[in-house]
Amino acid sequence: MKGRKPTADEQRHMDRVRALGCIVCRLHLNESTPAAIHHVDGKTKPDAHFKTLGLCFYHHQGGANTSLYVSRHPYKAEFEKRYGTEKYLLEKTKNLLEAT
Repeated sequence: MKGRKPTADEQRHMDRVRALGCIVCRLHLNESTPAAIHHVDGKTKPDAHFKTLGLCFYHHQGGANTSLYVSRHPYKAEFEKRYGTEKYLLEKTKNLLEAT
């Protein structure tokens, strides 16, 4: 996937987001699961690497739309219906980072 290489500050931020684990699992399942980075606003725009969520495989790119999980890719509308908008999840991530 194309994108701009993160600066050192952006990489530190994404490392912190990743360390929080999956934001959906944390909020909806009260679990801590390993996460990959999901860019909310692409990878090329200014500050794009600061607009990131930590999502586990199942909530990110697992391709599932079941009663247990909805993946952001390719089911964005159902994902946001079930778990909240990406903007909402981004705000929750920001709050958690500020608390640590």
